[in-house]
Amino acid sequence: MMNVVATEHAPAAVGPYSQGILLNGMLFTSGQLPLDPANGKLVEGDIRDRARRCLDNIAAIATAAGTSLNKAVKVTIFLTDIRDFKQVNEIYAATFREPYPARSAIQVAALPLGADIEIEAVIAL
Repeated sequence: MMNVVATEHAPAAVGPYSQGILLNGMLFTSGQLPLDPANGKLVEGDIRDRARRCLDNIAAIATAAGTSLNKAVKVTIFLTDIRDFKQVNEIYAATFREPYPARSAIQVAALPLGADIEIEAVIAL
């Protein structure tokens, strides 16, 4: 059975999608932009600040689902400039521990709301 996960501690969906879906013991999060859930605006600062906000949003969804980032099995990072990867990787390395989740990092032409980063994850329960 598929269940929707929603929390006010992560940004509300900006379109017709769920923050997260639970299915077969796994949480699938929607891509999280660096939006502050308190005001719905993109966070300011450098790419590290925005990467941290994306991961904090995913962590909030994980918590609402009864799990945590420690159980992440796959993370996908979308960047509008792959040259930001080194700085994003610093935040990633500070967030996850061995065994690290599988990961992809992809440069894209554009992201919603003019963001320069979006992160999604698959997390075990």
